[in-house]
Amino acid sequence: MTTPEITIATPADRDAVVGSLVAAFVKDPVLRYLFPDEDTYPVHAAAFFGHLFDKRVHRSSIWTIGAGASVAIWEPPADPATDGHDDRGGGFAGHFPADVLARVQAYDDAVHAALPTVPFWYLGVLGTHPDHAGRGWGRAVMRAGLARAAADGLPTVLETSNPANVELYRRAGWEVAGHLPEPVPTWIMRQQPL
Repeated sequence: MTTPEITIATPADRDAVVGSLVAAFVKDPVLRYLFPDEDTYPVHAAAFFGHLFDKRVHRSSIWTIGAGASVAIWEPPADPATDGHDDRGGGFAGHFPADVLARVQAYDDAVHAALPTVPFWYLGVLGTHPDHAGRGWGRAVMRAGLARAAADGLPTVLETSNPANVELYRRAGWEVAGHLPEPVPTWIMRQQPL
């Protein structure tokens, strides 16, 4: 079986990417902490992933396979000229009720406090629609971002709240760099450039 071509997402890919991620993260510990209600999970998760997509699509740092079936949303190092207005949590204010917004902000604050202060590429989201799982597409789109970071000579960082993912990422060359016990147990992982 041949892996489909890896492409950089454009605004036209938004619906497919968001739909895949909503489906991929249904049982994810962080997403279920943020959006525990079964009835509102699809709408809130779509707003969450849509916001992340919109923030990064114009930075050419979202890689996809299979028309959005597998997605890696990477955040390049901050650009002082364009990123001086970090809105951590602020872009969600119109999408979520106060209790959900408070959880999003608390998680975001905890993770950002644990991230390195040196420049790095951040793998914010890696997901594959369940209909396409097990094909190695997630690893392929992840490698595209790793290659970009390596070309920049920069380390990469991610966080995961799924204990099963820690070993998967280790096998892909990541190392645990820290652990957050709250608000959701989360591992911060790092990979040095090759």
